[in-house]
Amino acid sequence: MPTVTVIEPKKRQQGFAPLDALVKRKVVGYARVSTDDQENSYEAQVDYFTNFIKSRPDWEFVRMYSDEGVSGTGAARRPGFEQMIKDALTGNFSLIVTKSISRFARNTVTTLTAVRDLKAHGCEVWFQKENIQTFDSKGELLITIMSSLSQEERSEERRVGKECR
Repeated sequence: MPTVTVIEPKKRQQGFAPLDALVKRKVVGYARVSTDDQENSYEAQVDYFTNFIKSRPDWEFVRMYSDEGVSGTGAARRPGFEQMIKDALTGNFSLIVTKSISRFARNTVTTLTAVRDLKAHGCEVWFQKENIQTFDSKGELLITIMSSLSQEERSEERRVGKECR
């Protein structure tokens, strides 16, 4: 008689908790505006995400992290981003809500490294504009594509800026 091996299902990481969930999810927001970014007001992003997170009955607002007047091409010189990642890795919250991949970072390696570290520690990121959740099965593929486009867009902006000088 053949031996049967029972393989237990892996516990699947969940996305957003349902509205009737008993436990509120601890959530933070992240806002970033570079010095040359006029359409994404720093104050507007901070106000929007603070109010948006507080309006959800299934979420507990923890705090806003932000960086004003800095480029998103790397994590260096972005104290708000660095502190957010550090706090997430210690388990202070389980969800980061941000406007878009380009607000999170404009470098594919920085984005993927941060997302993978966060995911390994049970912290999800929701990029609202693209509606990408990192615990979603296709999230990393979409993040790779979108962050590559964002990085290329930033490179093109710099190239055009140099030509205009």
